[in-house]
Amino acid sequence: MRLATITNWAYGITVVLTLASGTTMLLASSTQEEERVAVSLRYTLDRATATIDEDVFLLSDLSRKFVVGGNPADLVAYQQEAKALASVEARTMAIKDVGASADELASLNAAIRWANNLSAEQRAAIAKLESGDRAGAISILFSAEYERELDRIRTAVERFQYRLDQRTETTLQKASHSARLWRSVSETMLGITALLFLCVLYFVFRRRVLHPVVKLSDVVGRLAAQDFAAEPPSFDHVDEIGDMAEALRIFRENGIERQRLEQERDKDRAMRDLLSRMTQRMQSCDSIADLKAVVARFAPEVAPHLAGRLYLLDTSRNAVTELCSWLDPQGSRHEFSPLSCWGLRRGAPHQVTAHCVDVPCDHVRQDDAPVRDTLCLPLAGQNGTLGLLYFERRADAGEVEPANVYVRMLTENVGLALDNLRLRDALRHMAMADPLTTLSNRRQLDQALETQLAEAKALGAPICCAMIDIDHFKHFNDTFGHEAGDAVLKAVAAALKGAIRSDDQVFRYGGEEFLILMPDIDAETAAIRAEEIRARIGHLQIRHEGSDLGAVTVSIGLASAPVHCPWDRVVQTADAALLRAKLDGRNRVVSATAPAGEQAA
Repeated sequence: MRLATITNWAYGITVVLTLASGTTMLLASSTQEEERVAVSLRYTLDRATATIDEDVFLLSDLSRKFVVGGNPADLVAYQQEAKALASVEARTMAIKDVGASADELASLNAAIRWANNLSAEQRAAIAKLESGDRAGAISILFSAEYERELDRIRTAVERFQYRLDQRTETTLQKASHSARLWRSVSETMLGITALLFLCVLYFVFRRRVLHPVVKLSDVVGRLAAQDFAAEPPSFDHVDEIGDMAEALRIFRENGIERQRLEQERDKDRAMRDLLSRMTQRMQSCDSIADLKAVVARFAPEVAPHLAGRLYLLDTSRNAVTELCSWLDPQGSRHEFSPLSCWGLRRGAPHQVTAHCVDVPCDHVRQDDAPVRDTLCLPLAGQNGTLGLLYFERRADAGEVEPANVYVRMLTENVGLALDNLRLRDALRHMAMADPLTTLSNRRQLDQALETQLAEAKALGAPICCAMIDIDHFKHFNDTFGHEAGDAVLKAVAAALKGAIRSDDQVFRYGGEEFLILMPDIDAETAAIRAEEIRARIGHLQIRHEGSDLGAVTVSIGLASAPVHCPWDRVVQTADAALLRAKLDGRNRVVSATAPAGEQAA
């Protein structure tokens, strides 16, 4: 039963008992009032009968006194008292009105009749006295009969008072008994009310409220401290306390769920912070090597249960080659054809698991073991596929579900970073290369000089610089047009690229001038190579729009540091040697001369 029902019932019973107790108290008070009324009635009737008795004897005394003494004052007093005495009917009615019974009234009426008879005799005696018959008057008032009538009146009044006393005593006894009875009932009602209050106080508030509330308060305190290991007590009875326990149980379950969600949120936030930090590092990468280091460092943190490899697509060889790996993947080969991967074929993620039936990729090794859990994620750029991210579940990963959303975010960031690097390399190449000849331009030359000369100077190594100028280049433009001149420039540039070593660098210096940097080579060897280059260009046969442009010759100025000049003066020295080659008749190689002090030595 619910506490509200118990409380309402207890309240209703208490109200009923209180009303009953109040009613009995009122009834007890009413019986006491009856006692007071009975006593008051007894007093009133006593006074009434006493007045009749006193009036009768007073009239008798006054009449006798007047007859014996003859004093007119006594007659006047007698007459006044006689007027004060009411008639028998009026006195009887007055006595009946105050509550006299029929027996009592009969005794009283007899006394009054005898009193009236005495009054008549008294008037007769007074009349005899007034007529002069004193002896007759005295004989009437002092006769034995007259005395007997007085005794009868006294006896009747005493009988009336005796009966009145008996009736009053009976009434008082009944009223007293009723008062005691109602007081007992009232006290019993009060006792029952007090007992009910104590029962409700003990059984309801102590056993059903206080004890459960103490238990629940401890649970509430622990739950408030985020201690969701505290389990609310279970109560069999269905009441408000049970509802509170059920509410606390729901609150605890919600708290556990909220705690789990907060842990997932914190984990997700930490993972997103990790991905954000990785993205920032990728944005700062300046080369593929930098990107390789970032991916190899962050990929195991993003998906610690997955081993993997990062592949780059080599379009020149039509092959996918490994750039880096982490957590020792065993399933995929280091290099394979793009057609060996279904992810690269479809341009979409391709996942194979024991629970998801799909075609395994050819680049994944298949053995007698169960199907490998693999995931191939193509790296897409603005101009097509850039590479592949390959993941496989580690053998010691357990039953952890892969967080594909983070893996896909990793893939997007790697693809974006790789595309940015490719775009940056393309832009750098466009900024550092001559668009006509595809050779490195003057800006690239400045950077290369700064790097190579500083390195050669630090190591004390020789470095040679060859300045090359096409002889009579203006003749080609004036005779065949500028497009023919461009064709000459392209042919010479191609010949220069084909004639240098892998360590050498060739630049378009400006106009029809070119420059070759040859590190770690002495002046004599450099002069031999310069002659080979001059001869190679001299054998070029260039045709433009069906016309033979004729022979192309070049003049070459050669300088070697530190033999001919300091390292930071090698370009100027080679330019001076080129000027001497032109002055000496062109189509020749002129090496710079050593300073005078070195020649003397």
